[in-house]
Amino acid sequence: MQHLNVTIDANSGFCFGVVYAIQMAEDILDEQGYLYCLGDIVHNDEEVQRLQQRGLRIIDHQQLRELQNEAVLIRAHGEPPETYQTALSNNLTLIDASCPVVLKLQNRIKSSYDKDDRIYIYGKHGHAEVLGLLGQTNNNAVVFENIDELLQHELPSKITLYSQTTKSTDNFYSIKNQLETKGYEVEANDTICRQVSNRDRELRKFASQFDKVVFVSGTKSSNGKVLYQVCKNTNPNAYFISKAEELQPAWFQAGDTVGICGATSTPMWLMEQVRDSLLKLEVK
Repeated sequence: MQHLNVTIDANSGFCFGVVYAIQMAEDILDEQGYLYCLGDIVHNDEEVQRLQQRGLRIIDHQQLRELQNEAVLIRAHGEPPETYQTALSNNLTLIDASCPVVLKLQNRIKSSYDKDDRIYIYGKHGHAEVLGLLGQTNNNAVVFENIDELLQHELPSKITLYSQTTKSTDNFYSIKNQLETKGYEVEANDTICRQVSNRDRELRKFASQFDKVVFVSGTKSSNGKVLYQVCKNTNPNAYFISKAEELQPAWFQAGDTVGICGATSTPMWLMEQVRDSLLKLEVK
């Protein structure tokens, strides 16, 4: 019986914003045994379940409005101003684990909006981070997912462009260039997190070194979808899974080299579980 040769990508795993939020949550759970968290702490079901077993209670905005005199964690994605208002009215203590990169972007969008700029945000509709950004503009900014959608709007001659922090840098600049070609004046604020955009390049390099690549990510992770595509474009033998149980022996052949990588929301322990399962696989 032959085995696979398996390597985990050292650059994959949680970005610092997520590490920080989870560390804060774990410290408080150790102290008081439970903690409310507004929305999934990270877009990874396995990690969320692990923390729920330790006492994390995930609530939505509706439940937040009904909660009083409790501590609530704000996750790395950040929140719109009205969440802070609700906390004040309900005597809630906010434990703010908003990522510093996201907070900086919120402040930049707010000051742009205060100067009456017409703001357009390249991002995913309804995404937690995007809702926090929109809140800085009283929900007046326009969110778009691609250039075609943007061009359906009646655009002013001068456009102030921002981006959700986990979007692709290449796409952002491509949108800027296409708008300029059409004669618009574009003030492009590249606010993409370098930990995410550098991972594009690192992943291409990583994915090209193996016969097969297993990409581990939660299905809700925007960043996971983008990075999986990067792997797949580099190495057509790339497979997307969200947990070890989804591995299929038919994907592999005896002696294959296999690289395991993941999104900025994929915990290292999950990639290690996938590695252990791969090492036990019986392949022909």
